[in-house]
Amino acid sequence: MAVTRAKVGIDRIKPHMVGGATDEVPPASVLLNSNESVFGPSPNAIAAARAAVSGIERYLENPDQVLAPAIAAHFGLDGSRITTGQGSDDLLARLARAYLGPGTELIRSANGYLKVPNYAHANDADVVSVADDGFVPSVDRMIAALTDCTRIVYLANPENPAGTYLSGAEVRRLHAALPDNVLLVIDAAYEEYVDAEDYEPAHKLVDEADNVVMCRTFSKIFGLAGARVGWIYGPEDVIDSVRRIALTFPVASPSAAAALAALEDRSHTQFVFDANRKGREWLTSELGALGLSVVPSQANFLLVHMPDPEKSAAAADMALRQKGIAVRRFASPAYQDYIRISIGHRHELKAARDGIASFLNGGA
Repeated sequence: MAVTRAKVGIDRIKPHMVGGATDEVPPASVLLNSNESVFGPSPNAIAAARAAVSGIERYLENPDQVLAPAIAAHFGLDGSRITTGQGSDDLLARLARAYLGPGTELIRSANGYLKVPNYAHANDADVVSVADDGFVPSVDRMIAALTDCTRIVYLANPENPAGTYLSGAEVRRLHAALPDNVLLVIDAAYEEYVDAEDYEPAHKLVDEADNVVMCRTFSKIFGLAGARVGWIYGPEDVIDSVRRIALTFPVASPSAAAALAALEDRSHTQFVFDANRKGREWLTSELGALGLSVVPSQANFLLVHMPDPEKSAAAADMALRQKGIAVRRFASPAYQDYIRISIGHRHELKAARDGIASFLNGGA
């Protein structure tokens, strides 16, 4: 007899991305599917990680003691209210473990980060997915969805996979409507790419409230996706809860060394920001010239609508993969007619543009 599933919610967990490499297509050489920084980490971060390998036989006993002060100094935060983990996904999962359970609810924008429901399901909590406005989270609908069972309201700002965002005023309006016992989780993984003037850095609200936490990562603009380093900033009691349920040694020593060096190289971060913005603007313009609609993005990717059923998103994805170009599709029906393209080097973006143009014009 099979062992009974420990938590019934686990059966509700579903994949949130579609497919990937298959035997029908060659391995991709242009990787525009996972929102990594194609510009890589600071050379100083690579050197620091390599140097740290010489002590890799040892655990990094207290990564917060090493990383939190450096993160705090870089962003102007209180280091005692920071804890770290294996990317922001690890920390989001821990927040769910700490604050969700049977009979509780997580509210999220229906077409926001598609993995978030799985965190709630893994803890037998319910998910309330609120309709958005053209992939922009609806503050009014999220407020209307609040019940006595709500424990977490999750907001990715900017959102993924659409790249949309809420202004600081809208985020504050959402927070003002929350009861004190509801935690607002702001996933700001892409915040370093934002150039919208009405965007407010998430830490400002965290500093003013007792029920707001911000998740961040080194996987995006710092170019350390493979190192798996994330961090959160929030009220001391929330950070204490998340820290208590961490793995014993949650961050590898080479990863911590790379993260520290990445923080110090502000010129590299500025270079990536500038290059990403130029690439984002260029590809938006080029795809628009092909007659395609692109969701305005504040991140390092673009969500592209493929409106013609005869030239579907699935077919476009396959056509690009035949050319060795990987983009992303998603399992949600709302994204059936969309592909997401990460911002790459200019020659990679040109290859994607040319591949899409060829596809639209009936080419192979």
